[in-house]
Amino acid sequence: MAQGVTDVHSHIITPEFLSVLESEGRLLDEGFPLPKYAPEAHLRWMDEAGIETSVLTLAAPQPLPHTAIRQCNEAAARLKQEHPGRFLFCAALPLPDVDAAIREAVYALDTLKADGIKLATNVRGQYLGSPELDTLFAVLNERRAVVILHPHRPEPVNRQVMQQTPLAMQEYLSETTRTVSNMISRNVLARYNDVKVVVPHCGAYLPLAIPRMKSLTPVMQKNKMVGEIDYEANLSALYYDLAGAHSPEAIRMLLTIATPGHLLYGSDYPYVASQVLTQSLQRMKQYLTAEADLAPYRDMILWKNAHQLFQIRQ
Repeated sequence: MAQGVTDVHSHIITPEFLSVLESEGRLLDEGFPLPKYAPEAHLRWMDEAGIETSVLTLAAPQPLPHTAIRQCNEAAARLKQEHPGRFLFCAALPLPDVDAAIREAVYALDTLKADGIKLATNVRGQYLGSPELDTLFAVLNERRAVVILHPHRPEPVNRQVMQQTPLAMQEYLSETTRTVSNMISRNVLARYNDVKVVVPHCGAYLPLAIPRMKSLTPVMQKNKMVGEIDYEANLSALYYDLAGAHSPEAIRMLLTIATPGHLLYGSDYPYVASQVLTQSLQRMKQYLTAEADLAPYRDMILWKNAHQLFQIRQ
């Protein structure tokens, strides 16, 4: 097994989760069917690919009833306990109910010993820069929580566009960029600077969006549309997983807004076929070895950064 390769982007899909979605007629809420998931198959793929530890998060869609969220979080906690060192998990929350989300976050972090929190980019139009979420971020800040973001269907959504260009092909990238930009514009991560946030899918469009935001900030401030924005503080809280269309070029783009210590390996298991994920990881290892400017960051990306972020002890 490769030395400590850590996958920060994988999903758990429990029978309880599927049952709720089926009963509510929402199995295709995100525009595509959910893949099958079994812990045994996940572990088998991890062994084959050389991955030591995977961080589990609940798949889209949301919202879900609080009871279903609790069942999914407890199922993830059991997997972590049953397979020491193989699984970590970031707990889901029953947003848009902020009070219920705070109660679940406290229970998950303090009692279930969750390794972080998973937040959807939006739930029924409640994006992560929304003022009503400040109380939740205050609780997460007290616990120095790691937050893993994942895109969900935007609200509202143009269904014709969604059918012609499935969400995962493009809108998920827009959705991720939208919610992180929303957080930055309200200084969320600067104000709650003990929260660390993992942005999925190679940072989406943020390497393009951040310079544009910075250039337009003085105009927006002059027109009293935004307040002061501490870009350095906000950006220093962001980490980026390389799930999806990773490449040397994508990493170099990310390094225009991030430091090498904030890049992480991610697979997106089980949404991509196992053999494809294995080939993708091997390709990453190859170019991280061959590209002279990226080679110093190979082990950082594959495991060291994740170990530091999640405080994994060897």
